[in-house]
Amino acid sequence: MKIKTFYTVLLLLLALNLSSCKSSADSGVMSAGEVTSQLEKQNKKKAKAAKKSQKEAYKRYWNGQSKEARKSIKRNNKRAKRLAKHRKKGRR
Repeated sequence: MKIKTFYTVLLLLLALNLSSCKSSADSGVMSAGEVTSQLEKQNKKKAKAAKKSQKEAYKRYWNGQSKEARKSIKRNNKRAKRLAKHRKKGRR
């Protein structure tokens, strides 16, 4: 009885050991193209998150300003765009 149990446990451990070695060997090998694509995906996600947080901060800032200040800035930006357009037109 003891020998039968010993063999069963030995076979179970051997099977677990072989299966773990096989899976780790396959997942560790990546080609250069796969690595660069993974890095590009990570960088793209980081850039998207940074852009989103910057947009939220901008929105939070302007929501904290008075309505009159927001209108004033909007008018100034419009005026600056119009002047830039006329300056660009005059250069041609």
